[in-house]
Amino acid sequence: MILIELSHEEPWPDGDWQALAERAARAAVERTPYAELLSTPAAVEVSVRLTSDQEVRILNHQYRGKDRPTNVLSFPMVQRDLLQSVTLNSDDGEVLLGDVAAAHGVCAAEAAEKGITVPDHLTHLVVHGMLHLLGYDHQDEGEGDAMEAIERDALASLGLSDPYLIRED
Repeated sequence: MILIELSHEEPWPDGDWQALAERAARAAVERTPYAELLSTPAAVEVSVRLTSDQEVRILNHQYRGKDRPTNVLSFPMVQRDLLQSVTLNSDDGEVLLGDVAAAHGVCAAEAAEKGITVPDHLTHLVVHGMLHLLGYDHQDEGEGDAMEAIERDALASLGLSDPYLIRED
């Protein structure tokens, strides 16, 4: 089973972020070959941290060499080729899949630019971050297209529109 350990800091307002992160994570994982992680008896833990732009900027600089905030960062703890057997090899029935960090200011600005709510955009960012934890990437076009297709499908299952449609106002 996937367990989301969520923390939120200012400037994120109070909200039901835990339920949002759980729904988004489940929707993402269900649409991958790793769907069995949702029903395995082992606890597959994901840390989701809602934090400030400054904190994400520091993480982005430290781990990616980019001295600016970004909307979401993911830090996988399990290699993609080991995911299918990850729960079988857990000594204590617990596996740390990885961490996802979202920057409030960037998320809020992008949501405003897209004309959507912050919770809806955060849902997309959690789906996106979860896919990175599962080894998906968008560095090359083919893999990026596959990742976007999973994101679209996951968000549609949650009643959210395609985040990659270009709005023409």
